[in-house]
Amino acid sequence: MPASVPVSAAAARNPDNRLLLRFLLVAACMYLLWFFGYEQWLALDGRLDTALCANIARASVRVLRGAGFDAAVAPENVYLLLISGHPAVIVGIPCNGLVLYALFGGFVLAFPGPWQRKLWFIPAGMALIWALNVVRVAALAINHYYAHQSVDFNHHYTFTFVVYGCIFGLWMLWAKRLSVRDHQLPAPPTALANA
Repeated sequence: MPASVPVSAAAARNPDNRLLLRFLLVAACMYLLWFFGYEQWLALDGRLDTALCANIARASVRVLRGAGFDAAVAPENVYLLLISGHPAVIVGIPCNGLVLYALFGGFVLAFPGPWQRKLWFIPAGMALIWALNVVRVAALAINHYYAHQSVDFNHHYTFTFVVYGCIFGLWMLWAKRLSVRDHQLPAPPTALANA
């Protein structure tokens, strides 16, 4: 690129630069929305976080009961899971998955792609992340019941790796497959003739 051409003119000619600038602009807007909408209002109110923590705890108890465990939510604390009457896991605000839903949805919104697909992919991805979080909390309760000494490691490393790996896989599915318009998909390879 010649030195005399302004960066904005070069970006206008290069569609990849325009897409990158669009992504960064939408991502910055999503960050501001999160900061002012959540950090300055919803987090201070607390009702969304507490409702989500209680929801994750109840759903995890249902999973545990389905797996044959004597599980319950503590009557005095709706965020505490009990197995056989013993405390197993507390679902705290950092573990309710809200930040993960926002990161996932924000990336898909910022990344170019057809809106019709975004309208179903974002809720479907968030539902999958919610289900994964429910299974994670149930697994941590089982982990605490059978081998409580490894809960801290599994909570901070094993399950974090699994959950973030799943979200990364969803992002890659969006970026490589679903964000591409149908007419942009590569043609299927032709079959080779028998030699």
